[in-house]
Amino acid sequence: MYSEKVILLVEDNPDDEALTLRALRRNNILNEVVVARDGVEALDYLFGTGSHAGRDTRIQPQVVLLDLKLPRLGGLEVLQRLRSDPRTKLQPVVILTTSNEDSDVLSGYELGVNSYIRKPVDFNQFIDAVRQLGLYWLMLNIPPSSAGGQG
Repeated sequence: MYSEKVILLVEDNPDDEALTLRALRRNNILNEVVVARDGVEALDYLFGTGSHAGRDTRIQPQVVLLDLKLPRLGGLEVLQRLRSDPRTKLQPVVILTTSNEDSDVLSGYELGVNSYIRKPVDFNQFIDAVRQLGLYWLMLNIPPSSAGGQG
């Protein structure tokens, strides 16, 4: 069901968070967006622990938009933990970052990211990037079945 297609946005910068949410709305992407402001909070949400204890983890986000430069636990470490756990190893993850480091791109793909997008500095370019991201990940992409993903 379309309304269950939650987006998990993992972003510690309030300005980038607001920009991303604005770009989603501007593109009529009205899915529920859960925001995690650091890597630990993201893992708590995905695994139903900590402040998200008791959350029904059988319902996972349609896509995780993951920044790299995060407090407490960085984006690459979050990705590594997701890929090493049978419950989340197939979870669609898009790195959405300002990092221009080639090593971050390489590390992201080595750890199994589905896509790596550098945030455009120009707002109109960012709006277009989010539109394309939403069209693909929320409308066209067929995620793996979660039927067997209950650890």
